[in-house]
Amino acid sequence: MDKTYLISQSTSLSLVIVISLLFTVLGLYHSKKFKGINNYLTANRNIGLFSLTTSLIASALGAWILFGPAAAATWGGLGAVIGYALGTAFPMIFLIYLGKKIRTEFPKGSSLIEFMRRKFGKSLFKLILLITIFYMFIFLCAEVTAVAVLINYISGTELWITALIVLMATLTYTLYGGLRASIFTDNIQMIVITFLLLISISYILSYTGSSYSLEFIKQKNPQLLSSSYVPSYTAGLTFFIAVAATNLFHQGNWQRVYAAKDYQTLKKSLLISFFIIIPIVFFMGFTGMVSFSVDPSQRPDLGFFTLLLKEQTQTLSLLIIILGLALTISTVDTLVNAISSLLVVDGKATFNLNNKTDYLKLSRYFIIIISLVSFFIASKGFDILYLFLLADLLCCAFVYTVFFSFYNKRLNEKTAYFAIVIGLIGGFLLFPFPDFSKSLLVGLLMSKEMFSPFVLQSLLFLSFMVATFLPAIILEIKKR
Repeated sequence: MDKTYLISQSTSLSLVIVISLLFTVLGLYHSKKFKGINNYLTANRNIGLFSLTTSLIASALGAWILFGPAAAATWGGLGAVIGYALGTAFPMIFLIYLGKKIRTEFPKGSSLIEFMRRKFGKSLFKLILLITIFYMFIFLCAEVTAVAVLINYISGTELWITALIVLMATLTYTLYGGLRASIFTDNIQMIVITFLLLISISYILSYTGSSYSLEFIKQKNPQLLSSSYVPSYTAGLTFFIAVAATNLFHQGNWQRVYAAKDYQTLKKSLLISFFIIIPIVFFMGFTGMVSFSVDPSQRPDLGFFTLLLKEQTQTLSLLIIILGLALTISTVDTLVNAISSLLVVDGKATFNLNNKTDYLKLSRYFIIIISLVSFFIASKGFDILYLFLLADLLCCAFVYTVFFSFYNKRLNEKTAYFAIVIGLIGGFLLFPFPDFSKSLLVGLLMSKEMFSPFVLQSLLFLSFMVATFLPAIILEIKKR
């Protein structure tokens, strides 16, 4: 029996094309006034408070917020929701302090990697560059997959069609206008996102009635709110560490640190972003707990949609498509420009090609190649959460060592490399297999019977804790 969709494929496809073309035209038109490599990389370092704030928020809130927090909430409870919200927002606080330091010590820079290249030798710098690009590539795949799945869920449109349109539109204006185009379109996209989120929140609060409450969740699934529910704590810490650590390696954030016209503008933008991001992600996670309490048989990652679209409302379906596209395109253009900028800035030190090489053109070719891979992954609808968690683990193994080096001038490359590798090994040994029942250490190298039930149930949590804090312990020992 064929599934009945909320709107027709032709309507959905028309909307995807119109919205994508609109952002493409706006990005291209605006970029014509701002040409040159400085605008491409750092928007000429003169972005004001409103533009910087909306761009930071729009870039942080991709289509993943419609799926991830709701899914996490169904098994991690309130702790997972809080951890997800704080993990997404906390890098803004870190960047207030790290941003000031890097802008002061390296005022003409445009990336974190440049700073690392001057601090350490080429081998460690290349490793950090590789991990940063890998993480952003996974993020790109996740965003395009998410919007393709969303539109398929609402209208049955084939995944590859949505993925192709979104990628082609975003690449067209971002590879032409760079950061300047990304920030300008982010401003418009954030206005659209805010308006549609407010409508969605208002609708859910109005039509779910008493079921949208802590009392209802406590009645149906008390463990999700219980202070003795261990997965709530482990999930909360896992998401906080994983999301916060990876966002600190997001080149899009560092570009915006340098793009601010002055430090006071940067500080205010980051603070405002912090306080706006938290309630949005928290709300999305809370909808997951409510939806799971209403009907546990529903797909966990569709909690937001099952509440919002339970009346099969066509108008709301159209608004959700626009919301999903705005969230996705605002994030994808940030990722595309971020990866491109890394290759422009660090290409020469990385590849050591001849002096006539045009690294801007080279970066565009590279972006097109990885976009083709992202298109393939999105068109297949692969569940890439596991790969996303792997990218998070890699960033966690790097995070303490990299940012510790900001404040410790005596940290040498050999010590830093050793700490990172040990963190990676420790994290990988405990990182769960795709079925989350065992890991390399627990269940393969050593029998499961040798470990406590807590270890068996908390492999993901323990792998992130080890990857993050083992390098910190090593560096502290070396310091003494």
